Amino acid sequence: MTINTKRSYRIATSIFFFIAGLTYSSWACRIHDIKAHFGLNNAELGSVLFSLPVGLMISLPISGWMVTRIGSRRVLITAGLFFPFMLCIIGLSTQIWQLVIVLFLFGFMNNVFEIAMNTQAVGIESLYKRSIMASFHGLWSLAGFTGIGIGTLAIALKWPIHIHFITIGIICWTLVLICWKNLLPEDEVSEGSQPLFAKPDGHILKLGLIAFASLVTEGTMFDWSGVYFQKIINVPESLTTVGYIAFMGTMAGGRFAADYIVTRFGVKHVLQCSGIISTSGLLLAIIFPNIYTATLGFLLVGIGVSSVVPLVLALAGKSKTLPPGVAIAAVSTVGFLGFLLGPPLIGFIAEAMDLRWSFALIAILGFGTTLLASKIE
Repeated sequence: MTINTKRSYRIATSIFFFIAGLTYSSWACRIHDIKAHFGLNNAELGSVLFSLPVGLMISLPISGWMVTRIGSRRVLITAGLFFPFMLCIIGLSTQIWQLVIVLFLFGFMNNVFEIAMNTQAVGIESLYKRSIMASFHGLWSLAGFTGIGIGTLAIALKWPIHIHFITIGIICWTLVLICWKNLLPEDEVSEGSQPLFAKPDGHILKLGLIAFASLVTEGTMFDWSGVYFQKIINVPESLTTVGYIAFMGTMAGGRFAADYIVTRFGVKHVLQCSGIISTSGLLLAIIFPNIYTATLGFLLVGIGVSSVVPLVLALAGKSKTLPPGVAIAAVSTVGFLGFLLGPPLIGFIAEAMDLRWSFALIAILGFGTTLLASKIE
């Protein structure tokens, strides 16, 4: 295989990572406008939004089965067309029940997309014979910034939600049409019938728990960083997003740097250090609650979590007991539970005690990344 062929596979898959990040961030940046459009209060919005993770969780075992049976290439092309299409339908929804159904399908297609593109990435990484998975996820993060930027412009120009989402859909469909032919033709598709639900072995379970520990921290940063700066750091309203921006910036940057670091020091050492760094960042923000130390702490958290999920997904894709798609889906299932459970757990503890105590618990859970990584063979 020529260098140009490998490069074309890598570029095509990178573009699909960009499509996934652009689509999801475009939805996320208009949630407030959708809430206002339908006249929802906070509780009603929470109920509506719950349909998205339900769709995602239901799709996890189905996604792995589909990728294993059909192949990641076909599944990814299909998801690349339908995921942005669901975004467009969100913008065109006029009734609450329509929005709930479409968000369920949006979550479902989001995960189908994720499992297929990560399976492609694992296959391409095996061609390079070195770590490149984190850079793919770096493109997802970069697309997130791009989506937020376009969304901010759309809001400033007073674009209706459906015009904004259809524009994003057209961009994504154009990218799919340009690069679909250069996706990796085949991946490891097992012979015979594959079960819809596969019991993970000890190795896959460890990887899932590492992802869980990291995604608990990520979910906390996504949902509670602004509240922490507002309630604990007591910053002005204009500065409540400083911690979130710091976290997102280093998480994106860390993903582009992670592959070089992994190649030099090894996956196990990087995962161990990741847990230490993220825990140290949270403790810094907890013990010294002022804007400078908290911002520095959130910068460290971004560095700490940046490479964990890409690396454990890459390890899962090399499983000797399960096909890549099924193994990645199994790790994603356990890991995503952390992303879902972390933010509500913060809320319950904060209500009963204090937000700083909540963050202290997340710091302890985040250190689980280090402890579990030491047990990887």
